[in-house]
Amino acid sequence: MHQRFLGLTAALAALGMTVALSGCGTSSGSGDVTLKLVAADYDVSGGQSSKKYWADLAAEFERTNPDIKIDVQIESWNDIDRKVGEMVKAGKAPDIAQIGAYADYAAADKLYSADQLLSIPVQSNFLQPLTDAGEMKRVQYGLPFVASTRLLFYNKKLFKEAGIKNDPKTWDDLVEDAEKLKDNTDAKYPFALPLGPEEAQAETMMWLLSGGDGYTDTSGNYGIDSEQNIATFTWLKTNLVDKKLTGPVAPGKLNRKDAFAAFTRGEVGMLNGHPSLMQAAEAANIDVGKVALPGTSGKPKAAMGVADWIMGFKQNGHRAEIGTFLDFVFSDKNVLDFAGQNDLLPVTVSASEAMAADPEHKALRAFLVELPTSVLPPVGKTSWAAVSENIKKNIGKAVEPDASPAAVLGRIGRAASAAENAE
Repeated sequence: MHQRFLGLTAALAALGMTVALSGCGTSSGSGDVTLKLVAADYDVSGGQSSKKYWADLAAEFERTNPDIKIDVQIESWNDIDRKVGEMVKAGKAPDIAQIGAYADYAAADKLYSADQLLSIPVQSNFLQPLTDAGEMKRVQYGLPFVASTRLLFYNKKLFKEAGIKNDPKTWDDLVEDAEKLKDNTDAKYPFALPLGPEEAQAETMMWLLSGGDGYTDTSGNYGIDSEQNIATFTWLKTNLVDKKLTGPVAPGKLNRKDAFAAFTRGEVGMLNGHPSLMQAAEAANIDVGKVALPGTSGKPKAAMGVADWIMGFKQNGHRAEIGTFLDFVFSDKNVLDFAGQNDLLPVTVSASEAMAADPEHKALRAFLVELPTSVLPPVGKTSWAAVSENIKKNIGKAVEPDASPAAVLGRIGRAASAAENAE
């Protein structure tokens, strides 16, 4: 995959070709254009890093494109999706939005497609799983902005106390290691399993992939209650939850935020984590081990990937100007600057390779390795928001005492299929 993408870019460069914006006409011809950009605030410490990033990027872009001005509005993740939705509903859509989801806007024909905006080298440089996840009905509307993957984290100090010498590689290893942690350490959560409503759809997907399946089948239709997925949750209930290896809080009541906080306090032996937890744990002097989440008998074929999106709205007719700006946004320098300062992963092949080669980002290499073959949630479905919400509210019930994983997944699966048929 890397060779194919980079080969295309290199071939165009070698020919000295300047690739025109696909199908882009001029704007209204009235001279200067101001693009309205609404972007999310990634600064978890309450600082100004996101505002500074976009202000510096806009200033640099305007120096070389004096006829295009960038009006930047930064909003918190708590508010941004709602505020952009309100702007669109009021007929005042921004030209560009960097938010959490694109599918509803694409379905309503409010977005430019990627090939209407980006030059060929830029569009072909996205990592393939991110391109696939940005497509609706095989047309890409969502442009990945930043990404991350998930790994199994473990507390090295607790592993040493428990006499565990090797990284877990299979599900059997997970159970054996969790039992050793329970018997030989003061870990409150030998294996933290956050299936509470905050982020249960992500924890669930990690386990479904680990068990060899996922949310959708090979045709892209929901298959949440497949035999493999039911077997995965039956295994979780029988081998981790029923054996009291998941800690004092029932998985359905345990939110990811609380599980992560417990990990930074040294109370968790193992859990599924992402890059920001790695930084928080190391700041708390937790010696962190990281491996791919084991599969039933070894490494699964895919980890879960996650992406946030940037998109261009049609309303103001600024297709050419939006494309020029987004080509600039996706330069290696800009992609690396934003990903690096937020401990996230670049979305392009070339920037990913640059980050992997940079000693400064050594801690992110294990995540980078997983991203090119990762599987993302079905964000191209307009039904996904409702299906995800149903999973958040109900999947924890599958591992409750006396519960039937098959019955719980069956109810979620039937609701998902009904939502998909209504699209």
